Amino acid sequence: MDLKGAVALVTGGNGGLGQRICHALAKEGVNIAVMYAQSKDQAEGVARELTSQYQINAAAFACDITDDIAIQTLIGNVTKRFGRLDILINDAAYNKAIPFTELDTLTNEVWDKIMAVNLTGPMRLTKAVAPIMKARGQGRVVNIASVAGLHPVGSSIAYAVAKAGLIHLTRCMAVAMAPETLVNCVAPGLIEGTRATENLRPEMIERSMAGSLLKKAADKDDCADMVVTMCRTETMTGQTIVIDAGRVFH
Repeated sequence: MDLKGAVALVTGGNGGLGQRICHALAKEGVNIAVMYAQSKDQAEGVARELTSQYQINAAAFACDITDDIAIQTLIGNVTKRFGRLDILINDAAYNKAIPFTELDTLTNEVWDKIMAVNLTGPMRLTKAVAPIMKARGQGRVVNIASVAGLHPVGSSIAYAVAKAGLIHLTRCMAVAMAPETLVNCVAPGLIEGTRATENLRPEMIERSMAGSLLKKAADKDDCADMVVTMCRTETMTGQTIVIDAGRVFH
């Protein structure tokens, strides 16, 4: 897909990885809707920076992705502001570190919130943009999962299961939205400088790095560049690409 002039909605666009994704797409001439849940000032700052640095159109939009009405309002506001919507990046996430063995700490409330943000939210957003992309005759959806969805590792059982679901949702939506819309997924390993990593215990971070072949964290720019590739591609769909410095082989 020709990216110049396209419009991308990036959920969690004010986060550590989300900002890199916004910059990578804007560099290609994509106009950006930066979606945030709470950090309005930060998201608006990202939008101003994108506009100034790349001479594209960018704006910040608030949304609670666990709320159907809020999602419909978001999609309506984005299409009204930009006149089109070509790309959805499902990067928004919620994470709470709970060791797998601490089953009593994994309450129903924690489970429900992690599932709502990391799996059900992307499903609702994808369903909301599906008719728009179908009507345009093209579209791209890129989900940001985690190696935790491929291997029993990560911050909690709920997070691992939610990301596993997101990986399979990628495959299912690729079937549902073909041939107009291509749906793919990036599964990063440990990434430094994100809210998710800030919630991890130091020993978990050290163990993740030590367990990788390259003995370091995954690079945010590598992940962002893969997102751009998945937006540009014409023949890849339903795929998950792992970027984790050689920790989990998929």
